[in-house]
Amino acid sequence: MNRMIPQKTSKAIVIFITAASNNEAKKIGHILIEENLIACCNIVQSVESIFRWQGKLHSEQEVLMLCKTREELFGTIEKRVRQLHSYEVPEIIAMPITQGSEDYLNWIVKETKPDQETRDK
Repeated sequence: MNRMIPQKTSKAIVIFITAASNNEAKKIGHILIEENLIACCNIVQSVESIFRWQGKLHSEQEVLMLCKTREELFGTIEKRVRQLHSYEVPEIIAMPITQGSEDYLNWIVKETKPDQETRDK
């Protein structure tokens, strides 16, 4: 059953990140999860991106990462992805999760707490 996000919990978001390869996406995803910055990372293989870069039109095969986390962690995640990413200007954008399973949304909050002791309780 879908429910509105409980007011007393952190707001959940999905962060979209494109990467040059599956290996790069896996590396970034694993690190973000190990550092408790995201709860989950889905990796979607082979998306075609069409964009203008440095005045030229490009069409590239990329990998799309869908990362679930808390809104207040976005700045930290953005900084960390920039450190790990091969692109000069990586796509790092977020959208709010306006509805979802209450259990799943609570799990996102639990898995992204920065304090390991609190997380394991």
